[in-house]
Amino acid sequence: MQKKAVTTTLSTPKSSKEERECWTPASFFETLSFIVKRSIHPFDPIVENDSKTLILGSFPSIKSFDDSFYYAHPRNQFWPILSMLFDMPAGSKEERIELLKRTGIALWDVIAECERSNSSDTNLQACRPNDIPALLKNYPNIESILFTGKKAYTLYNRHYKSVTNLPLFLLPSPSPAYAAMPFEEKRRIWREIFLKLPGFDESQIRSF
Repeated sequence: MQKKAVTTTLSTPKSSKEERECWTPASFFETLSFIVKRSIHPFDPIVENDSKTLILGSFPSIKSFDDSFYYAHPRNQFWPILSMLFDMPAGSKEERIELLKRTGIALWDVIAECERSNSSDTNLQACRPNDIPALLKNYPNIESILFTGKKAYTLYNRHYKSVTNLPLFLLPSPSPAYAAMPFEEKRRIWREIFLKLPGFDESQIRSF
């Protein structure tokens, strides 16, 4: 028998008895089942034969799903930081791909499939990882891996630490949710980390 969806209207006051009936544990989880969704990563890695470093996020945001591209949320600082570090435009999708090509940066995410109800990393559950060792095998010029958040770093180490031996670096998250660190401080740390990587030097990366 098909279950009937439980709905509530916040604008209409309810008595305490009605409120208790609406928000019993059973009705709560029935409602939740309409919110939590199984999501599959919607696009391929961006990588070239001469890519020398791989940047890994956790999983695309809902806004990135809508725009079919990485770090698409307008308040995410990923593209502004890279644009300033390498003094290259990164406003359009085409400019962003060109920036990655010219700097030797490959881009992907750790998670291939998961359950979630919003874009927060803390909300990602039942995660299945992408086959990152296969990517590294196919693109052997990649010499280092950077992570744009702790979730990506933790999951990578859980699944692949024993099978890959490249140097790993955790970047300050560019997510708008990580507002505790100012943009200028994130940019400074990103610059310091890039200067530690093979193939990057002061001639390529701006100082501030």
